[in-house]
Amino acid sequence: LKDPKDFRLLGKPVPRLDTPSKVTGRAVFGIDVRLPGMLFATVARPPVVGGKVAGFDDARARKVPGVRKVVQVPSGVAVVATSTWAAIQGREALQVRFDDGPNGALDSAAVERLLSDPEAKPKVVRADGDLEAALGAAAKKLEAVYQAPFLAHATMEPMNCTARVTRKGAELWAPTQAPTWAQGAVAKALGLPDAAVAVRTTLLGGGFGRRAIPDFAVEAAEVARAAGAPVQVVWTREDDMRHDLYRPASRHELRAGLDGAGKLLAWHHRVRAPSIAVQLFGGREGRPDVVEGAADVPYGAGAVLVDCVTPEVGLRVGWWRSVYASQNAFAEECFVDECAAAAGKDPVAFRKELLAKHPRQEGVVELAAQKAGWGSPLPAGRGRGIACYASFGSWVAEVAEVSVQGKELRVHQVVAAVDCGRVVNPDTVRAQVESAVVYGLSAALRGEITLERGRVKQGNFDDYEPLRLHEMPAVEVHLVPSSEDPGGIGEPGLPPIAPAVANAVFAATGQRLRRMPLRPS
Repeated sequence: LKDPKDFRLLGKPVPRLDTPSKVTGRAVFGIDVRLPGMLFATVARPPVVGGKVAGFDDARARKVPGVRKVVQVPSGVAVVATSTWAAIQGREALQVRFDDGPNGALDSAAVERLLSDPEAKPKVVRADGDLEAALGAAAKKLEAVYQAPFLAHATMEPMNCTARVTRKGAELWAPTQAPTWAQGAVAKALGLPDAAVAVRTTLLGGGFGRRAIPDFAVEAAEVARAAGAPVQVVWTREDDMRHDLYRPASRHELRAGLDGAGKLLAWHHRVRAPSIAVQLFGGREGRPDVVEGAADVPYGAGAVLVDCVTPEVGLRVGWWRSVYASQNAFAEECFVDECAAAAGKDPVAFRKELLAKHPRQEGVVELAAQKAGWGSPLPAGRGRGIACYASFGSWVAEVAEVSVQGKELRVHQVVAAVDCGRVVNPDTVRAQVESAVVYGLSAALRGEITLERGRVKQGNFDDYEPLRLHEMPAVEVHLVPSSEDPGGIGEPGLPPIAPAVANAVFAATGQRLRRMPLRPS
């Protein structure tokens, strides 16, 4: 590399080249693709995971103006038409019977029972020292259970893909995060060699992990083959919300022990959550994915035990922005605050004591606290909370300032400190952290997918509501100068926000919120 003093671009704010086309509407997202002779389709899918089409009557659907074909594909029954609206109207006229399969009785209470099964044997992933002996010697012992719900990705652009299939091969115009995975999955589904499938990647209107998984691309290819024409398959918002691969629900059982001086002697974190890796790939050797972040807890203690249980819960799960770090940080960072309170110590000072061997994490804690004015007076009814987490090769600490009036929780300010190594474009880093804050806050304050009779109840932004413009807090992002290798930045800004807010609620009210979404009582 050049000497940093000679850099012309690295470390300097540079406008993105795609901004003008996005502002003017010329940018081509997946849903903007148009081909000669292209048709449009929507698919009636079984409402329960594992369900199947038991039969259908398409007589009424075929009478809808614009409907050209009704075809059964592995994912359901597709209505193919000359416009998206005609396809949707045709699907509404379609009469389909579904067999719910083995998950037809699944509801949210059943999921909680699966996650809390006392008979399930945990797998140990980290064991430093003798935990039970350390707990036995502790002057103070703490226990808590934290819970996080299923979450949808709720991308602004619903899932869609355009496909053209011929005898020689297939072409996809796909807003995909993983073009080679889409290529391989489509080739397998169509019985083609990988080289016979071309994937043309468009811009995507939000991904957050959802668009890495190629189910929507495979479905479009299968519909196009059955229709005998280029087809754009468009999911409605309700399709998208109710047929997602959800962030797994999780339960976190934590124990800790402190000596008489408030020093942390013992730490135990048991993570209970479905495994994405097991569901998608049949599992992998080595450390289970559900302990991401939790297994590397940096807080120094005499004994540390991290273990996990990974039950199947009858719902499709997938990567969601920051993956398991989003749940594990919530439990871990809130419980650290509980330990600080039990030790009679300031949450920032307590963390810094425990992070002596982790200077980069200690550094972001110190910077965030300083920039947020930690310890300075606040108006009555307000509180500050801090949380920090390392994920994807970067370290982030966030301080949230909140107020609570009755059951109304309002976040007024978030101050973030980021150490992501050498910064390529500071504008991009700040934008990613700001977006992680709003995405994480929407989930922390409101996000929850619930089940009834195997069906997802939420369907649109009226019952799965994001944070609105007027509710958005002021966000400050401070970057740590560094010559270390660059880390990730799309995801690390999210894990600290929920625990920072929950810890701020405790500072303001004395109430511990151990379950998301965060709802003061």
